[in-house]
Amino acid sequence: MTIMKDAPERTIKDLEGDVHPDWCPGCGDFGVLKSLKEAIVELKIPSHEVLVVSGIGCSSNLPGFLHAYGVHSLHGRAIPVATGALLANHKLRVIAVGGDGDGYGIGIGHCLHAMRRNLNLTYIVMDNEIYGLTTGQTSPTTTEGHKTKSTPKGNVERPIQPLALALTAGATFVARGFSANQKQLTDLMAQAIAHKGFSLIDVFSPCVTFNKINTYQWFKERVYDLDSEPGYDATDFRSALTKSLEWGERIPLGKLYQAERPVYEDLEPLFRKGPLVDHKLGLDKATLDELLAESM
Repeated sequence: MTIMKDAPERTIKDLEGDVHPDWCPGCGDFGVLKSLKEAIVELKIPSHEVLVVSGIGCSSNLPGFLHAYGVHSLHGRAIPVATGALLANHKLRVIAVGGDGDGYGIGIGHCLHAMRRNLNLTYIVMDNEIYGLTTGQTSPTTTEGHKTKSTPKGNVERPIQPLALALTAGATFVARGFSANQKQLTDLMAQAIAHKGFSLIDVFSPCVTFNKINTYQWFKERVYDLDSEPGYDATDFRSALTKSLEWGERIPLGKLYQAERPVYEDLEPLFRKGPLVDHKLGLDKATLDELLAESM
């Protein structure tokens, strides 16, 4: 884990936004916000070097509650907006946040391509297995049989497996957290942000208003820490894939997988001179003459 040694000491209070969270009392997203602040403090990253990008949904209001750069973008477009910002200035720590509907529904295509490119992004998904902002419809991670406002006779669709998708798409850091397990979640976020490559943390973040099945108690009776598994190796892709599909009476929490692989920004020739924000605008005469010669 990379920590900035000479940065001034920061506290959680330094990261308090001007706007206070408006989530329902008891919402799991409060825990996610707190862990994100704690992770930034632990890594000693100055606020002006952090950019948090979101899409649309209850959880996507998060950038407004944090004292850092933030973009509240379009539905399902957090990843492409974060990608643009990262490629323009990859000196920033770019963190995308959102819900399971935003990220795994309309935004799933963007996720998969960012993962295969291994962009140096951290994506935190607050997974409550329901559409909370629009008052309780089925989402891509809603379990089969779950009765919701849009499936009054029970959901007939199989839920997607986000961790398995991330692994097979090429993400190099894949983890699962639980908003009620604050210490572990903070540690996972710090590791994900420090990791060089695409990091996904899928966080169980219960919706206390519209999901009466996947509650805090429901998760507490089923989740277990991967660190308690004798001999589990987070560098073993096959083991990670097996754990990513484990669901039911036992559901794993923790870091499933981490691998070192070159990031897109280091491979793309355009960035050999550094981030785009440091490039000079316009064309030098030699390049202009070369382009004219090719096109004449």
